Amino acid sequence: MVRYSLLRILIFFGFLFLFWLIGLRNNPVLLLGASAIASAAASYILLRGMRDEITAKLVERHEAKLEAKQTVDPTSDEFAEDLEDERPLRDADTTGAAATEDPHNADR
Repeated sequence: MVRYSLLRILIFFGFLFLFWLIGLRNNPVLLLGASAIASAAASYILLRGMRDEITAKLVERHEAKLEAKQTVDPTSDEFAEDLEDERPLRDADTTGAAATEDPHNADR
């Protein structure tokens, strides 16, 4: 990442020097603007491979972080809660409601 940034800065100063030699030194706004536009276009073309490598590394790192986040530690409370959610309810009737007995009305 640092190497890419340094190369972009070097390309900018290269165009700045080139345009200064051509004669744009009397108009600093035009000198800086032309250098910025030319260096952006040149960087887009010349540094494409490096930019693709950096992007691939960033995507891999992001996917690794997402995968690490999704794995649940078996010793955590979250894991125990997930297990409880997966267990079927005991004593459930066909409607899914848990069967309840009233101890006071047990002899009826």
